[in-house]
Amino acid sequence: MAARFGFQTVPERIFRQLLRGPSVGESSSINRVSSQPHRTYRAAVCTELKKPLVLQDLQATELKPAEVRVSVHCCGVNFADILACQGLYQEKPPLPFTPGMEFSGCVVETGSKVTTVQKGDRVMGVSGGSAMAEECIVDQKVLWKIPEEVGYEEAAALPVSYGTGLLALQHRAATQPGETVLVTAAAGGAGLAAVDIAAHVLQAKVIAAAGSDEKCVLAVQKGAYASINYNTSNLKEELKKLTNKKGVNVVFDAVGGDIFKDALSSLSWEGRILVVGFAGGSIPSVPANLLLLKNISAMGVFWGRYREQDFPVFSQSISRAVQLCQEGKIRPHIGAVFKLQQVNEAFLQVMQRASVGKVVLSMK
Repeated sequence: MAARFGFQTVPERIFRQLLRGPSVGESSSINRVSSQPHRTYRAAVCTELKKPLVLQDLQATELKPAEVRVSVHCCGVNFADILACQGLYQEKPPLPFTPGMEFSGCVVETGSKVTTVQKGDRVMGVSGGSAMAEECIVDQKVLWKIPEEVGYEEAAALPVSYGTGLLALQHRAATQPGETVLVTAAAGGAGLAAVDIAAHVLQAKVIAAAGSDEKCVLAVQKGAYASINYNTSNLKEELKKLTNKKGVNVVFDAVGGDIFKDALSSLSWEGRILVVGFAGGSIPSVPANLLLLKNISAMGVFWGRYREQDFPVFSQSISRAVQLCQEGKIRPHIGAVFKLQQVNEAFLQVMQRASVGKVVLSMK
């Protein structure tokens, strides 16, 4: 798969020293740095782009009136975190910074104007970064209480993957019951969430496409009725067979490159393709004539941007994910759990496509 999609862009080139080095610890790939004699907490810090993260003791800061201090239990690892640490993400935080976009934990302190949560509440939330740490501070409006039925690991896996899936498939593509949905990279965090949502929430017929037979099997177990290994089969030809040459109604694509092109040409009349990401490393161009001839739509999905542009839609995607998980209609798949000091190993697993579902960091 690496050769086909040009994957030499990330793991071996940028983190090769990690692969040669010993197991990550506080005296190897991650270094612990002393801080001031005030109360501190540990965090994974990007001090230099395209270099391994280091573990530092950061000084705790005071809360603003609407802010909440959360003792982080778990943090989801997303491809966007890795891109940010390479300087390749759309949003580029100044160095040094702590990555981490989604987390779960327990409220330990609240600002003077906080009314939505209180000390001791189990919460999950999103941040613009900073969640790969023992604690983080966020505004009260980006926290959601965790239902009793949901554990910390699952809660940390909900916001980004399931928020993206719900916003893409429901809000953007308006997927209808009975429609056929193709999900590429179907065994990844976003992919499995999309399969789960499309099959169990939207009652769509899901075709999963992934890069190995094992990943295809997992996607079928998650709710897909059929799967295609696009490393051993021709995606376009297999889709013709599965749809009786009618094509698919919706595509959820996080791969890009040739897979995107094959998926685009496999859309049915008035089909919709959701551009979620480019995990394959290649950003494709869209032939406008194809959009015209089949009356199809190519839709961008930058879930995180809704936080600034349309917060009610952003918030609803997470609230809905929490509700569906509480009702047992969806369930995040946790592929691996690493400790905070193993953050570079977690990054490597995601970058080398060795993971399935969501990779999570545990602080406890």
